[in-house]
Amino acid sequence: VVVSRLDSPRLPHISQTMLYIAPAIAALGLFNSKPPATKAPVTPQFAYGLPGVTSFPGEFDPLGLSKDASEEQVKVWREAELTHGRVGMLAAAGFLVQESFHPLFDGSVTGPAIEHIPQIPEFFWFALTLAIGASEAYRVQVGWEDPKTSVDKYGTLKADYTPGDLGFDPLGLKPEDPEEFAAMQLKELNNGRLAMIAAAGFLAQESIDHKPILEHLGF
Repeated sequence: VVVSRLDSPRLPHISQTMLYIAPAIAALGLFNSKPPATKAPVTPQFAYGLPGVTSFPGEFDPLGLSKDASEEQVKVWREAELTHGRVGMLAAAGFLVQESFHPLFDGSVTGPAIEHIPQIPEFFWFALTLAIGASEAYRVQVGWEDPKTSVDKYGTLKADYTPGDLGFDPLGLKPEDPEEFAAMQLKELNNGRLAMIAAAGFLAQESIDHKPILEHLGF
C-alpha cells in the first residue's frame, strides 16, 4: 500500500504544494521548537533616578518606603527633604553665629540659642511669621499643583517642576549641564542631611547642659 501511494501520480502535485506552504509555516513558527524571545523586565531606578545616592551608604531605604511609592510621591518626599535640609543648614549656622555674634536688640539676647526665643521682642516674631509665610506661599505657587484646577493631583508637584528648583539663583551658580546640575543637587542634599543631624544634636546638647555649643569646643 505504501509503495502504491508513493508511485501515485498525485505525489508531484503534493510535493509542489508543500514547497509553497512550507515557507509560510516556517514564517508562522508553527514548528519552531524554541520558545519566543521575551523582553527582560525593566527594573526602575532607585528613587526614579533622582539625585541623592552616594557610594556610602548607597541606595539607603531601610524601611522600603520608596519600593511601592509612585514617582509623584517620591518627588514630594524629595521636596520635603530639600526644604528641611535648607532649614537645617540655616539652623546649624545660626547656632554657631548668633551665640557669639548678636548685635541685634542692643545685645540683650544672650546665652545658648535654645533660650533666645523668650528674649526676642514680639514685633520680631510677627515679622518672622510674615517672612516664613511669604516664602512658603511662593514655594507652593512655583512647584505644587493647584487643587482648584486639578483635584485629582492634590498634594502633588507639577510635572515640569524639579524638586527644590524654585528659580532662586541670584549669583547664577546653577549649571546648565544636566550632569553638573545633578552633582550640585547631590552636594546640597548631603550638606542638608548633615545639617539636620547637626541641628538636632545642638538642640539636644543645649537642652541637657544649657551651655552654648562653642563653649564645648573651648571658645
